Formats: sequence, C-alpha cells, structure tokens
Amino acid sequence: MPDERVSGSCLCGAVRFSVSGPSLFCGHCHCSMCRRNHGAGYVTWFAVQRSQFHLETGNADLTRYASSDHGTRSFCTRCGSSLFCETSRMPDKIDIVLANMHGPIDKKPDVHIFFDDRADWVHVNDGLPRLGGETGLEPLQPNGAV
Repeated sequence: MPDERVSGSCLCGAVRFSVSGPSLFCGHCHCSMCRRNHGAGYVTWFAVQRSQFHLETGNADLTRYASSDHGTRSFCTRCGSSLFCETSRMPDKIDIVLANMHGPIDKKPDVHIFFDDRADWVHVNDGLPRLGGETGLEPLQPNGAV
C-alpha cells in the first residue's frame, strides 16, 4: 500500500474514500465506546496521516458525533456504518475502521488496546500484545494488571 491507494466505503456506498500508505498502526480496540458504537466485542482500526486520506463522495451523508471532549466518530446517515474516529489531540491523523476497506492495507492488526476494558465474554488467544490502563496503551502484565 505505500504508493497505491486502497478504497473503502460504508455499507450502502454513499460515503466513499481512499487512503494511501504507509499506515501508522493497525489494532483491535476494546474500549466501551468502540464496543457500543459498533455493537461488537471490539473494533479493528488503522490510522493514516490526514494527507493520505481522501473523501471521494458522501460528505453530505457523513455525520460527525462528538463522542468525547476531544474526539468525534463519523458515520453514514443513510446506512449507519461507523467509519472514522478523529481527535483534536492528533489533528493530522485519522482512524479508519479496517472492515470498511475494499482491499488489504500494509499492516495486519498487531495489538489489543484498552484490553482491560474488554467485554467479559470476549476471549482472544492470538498472542498479540495487550495494552490497557488509563491511556489504554500501557503494557499489561499476564494477569491483566498494568
């Protein structure tokens, strides 16, 4: 993906976008906001620099929800697909839901974040690092403590 663009969209196709690499990270988020927003045990995100992101169509169909004092989550108003997460703490970066991509990106998921906030019914055995604590990014001990 470093020099090629990979396209993505919402479920109905009203919002279409593309990204070029390299991506900044790719990982599974277990925070309660992601779980509730997606209706899933966890969500896989990747991020790129804003300059590598291009919204091709659907700006009028894109709604931004202020999910915190510093962040927004964007979704398609037609089909409800959750698409992007942005924060004023890192304004040059955009997080994108990996499942909305139409092809592979340059990274595979390589970490679990906010793992100590995970749903108690989620069990993973993939050997990836597990991070948590107040920031969601602190290394966890094998017993789950920070």
